[in-house]
Amino acid sequence: MSAQDSKTMTPKVALIGFGEAGETFAREAQWKEAKGWDLLAERRAAMPDAGVGLGEDCGEVLATAEVILSLVTADQALDAAREYAPYVPQGAMWLDMNSVAPQTKGMAAEAIEAVNARYVDVAVMAPVDKGLAVPLLAAGNKADEAVKALTALGFSNVRAVGKTVGRASAIKLCRSIMVKGIEALTAEMVLAAGQAGVLDEVLASLDASEKQVSWAERANYNLDRMLIHGVRRSAEMIEAAEMLRAMGTSAAMSDQTVAWHESLGKLHLSPPPETLSAKLDAIRATPEFKGEN
Repeated sequence: MSAQDSKTMTPKVALIGFGEAGETFAREAQWKEAKGWDLLAERRAAMPDAGVGLGEDCGEVLATAEVILSLVTADQALDAAREYAPYVPQGAMWLDMNSVAPQTKGMAAEAIEAVNARYVDVAVMAPVDKGLAVPLLAAGNKADEAVKALTALGFSNVRAVGKTVGRASAIKLCRSIMVKGIEALTAEMVLAAGQAGVLDEVLASLDASEKQVSWAERANYNLDRMLIHGVRRSAEMIEAAEMLRAMGTSAAMSDQTVAWHESLGKLHLSPPPETLSAKLDAIRATPEFKGEN
């Protein structure tokens, strides 16, 4: 395909929400027929400098759009789909790139599909400063079409992950539990260690115990420890939480660590099944995790 053909096939794009993600993508892509809308006047004012045209209102912006990138804040994702659905042209593709729960994306899909437009759940899997190279996952009945549309718009790392709306979002949010959880634990730990005057020693100890293993191996090992030693470890973490409170430092993450270790330890699955999948099945099969107790 020639460069000219590629330009000809670039769909007309509209951006709903012009925060960091929208502006980053637009500046790098320099789409020829892009329009945008944002509730904030200062964000609308930033659009022309990024090569994005303005309309009088959202209806005008969406009127000729073929592909719509929804990049609003998470708390506005469903409202945006419902409020702007009447302005979406039939057959246009609404790419919901917001970090919201699968069930929220399901409700947004209902609003968009009710006007005979195409809805796709898209997960942004890395910081948007990667620009058009940021990894994107697409899910829904039109996921394959979304991959083609996003590729035509210049995104270079896009793949479909299934036909069910919410699957991409589930991958993103489950990963976020780990990534954001580690960040929160890091904050809790370094604040406490710094206040206790032992930060260098703690960090050195963590470096010394670090093992380069896959996340599957790590998850399996971590569940082993919790199922076998959870009750004892929860008692240790109660003491850690008390130390934090005595320092005047938040113990939010440590308190929840107590709860998780105690709950898994009290399942009495010792020795635990060998594989990660078998462990998960065994945990889910217990009355406690079925909600029977």
